[in-house]
Amino acid sequence: MNALLYILVVVIWGTTWLAIYMQQGVVSVPVSIFWRFAVAAVVMLVVLKSLGRLRRISLQDHLFCVLQGACVFGFNFVCFYHAAAWISSGLESVIFSMAVIFNAINSMIFFRQRPHPNLLPAAALGIAGVVALFWHDLAATQLAPSLLLGIGLSALGTYGFSIGNMISTRHQRRGLETLSTNTYAMFYGALIMAAVALVRGDSFMPEITARYLGSLLYLAIFGSVIAFGAYFTLVGRIGAGPAAYSTLLFPLVALSLSTFYEGYVWHGNAVIGLAMILMGNMVMFSKPGMLRGVLMRKRTA
Repeated sequence: MNALLYILVVVIWGTTWLAIYMQQGVVSVPVSIFWRFAVAAVVMLVVLKSLGRLRRISLQDHLFCVLQGACVFGFNFVCFYHAAAWISSGLESVIFSMAVIFNAINSMIFFRQRPHPNLLPAAALGIAGVVALFWHDLAATQLAPSLLLGIGLSALGTYGFSIGNMISTRHQRRGLETLSTNTYAMFYGALIMAAVALVRGDSFMPEITARYLGSLLYLAIFGSVIAFGAYFTLVGRIGAGPAAYSTLLFPLVALSLSTFYEGYVWHGNAVIGLAMILMGNMVMFSKPGMLRGVLMRKRTA
């Protein structure tokens, strides 16, 4: 069961970055996010109600769902959607793979879980990998501020996603049902985005094109209802840290699609950077003494 959930998350979320890129256009970012999670929340409500699986929760739990909605189904996607205008969807997914490091740090902060012994070397590899990945652009004579903005927004959105993971862990430690809390959080996330759009004076009319509506439905049903349900179920079954390990394979899917659909060009530093990020994530989940043993064997060889 865990393997099936894992595969669903990797395949679906590895492709949603391209769908986010396809949403760029005349519709404002808050409105696009509103429609995505409004559709997802309605689908979830109908399904859970018809199956008798929508659980009531306390006022305090609802408040945490509001916070979860803001972090996972709201402002983090504001960051991702805006970043998609500055960097490729594949590169966004690479930065998102750093969620595994953020989850480890936040689990230590919020739940006093001892950090994995490999956290520091994994983080060092990950950060160095991100620098290497963007080195071709960072070393340009005139560094585009938009590149740094895209990197920063993607990292901020990833951290928001990690905070949402901590709230989901909190829900499940209290014995709350994942699908119900996800539904409430998506509903609140949609309301928050609607409020932002109203303050901005945005039009709520979606773009009536096959490209926009197709990507919207894919993001709402597959990217939200199915993938988020699978992911947060994994969080409850194996923990936030191991569940975030699924982000390890997102870049392989997303960068491959970005190469064909967005014209992403692979420079040598990009290959090295991606390898370092993947290695950092693998180090994070290797056995505590494995890394030291490998290094010792190399020294004595």
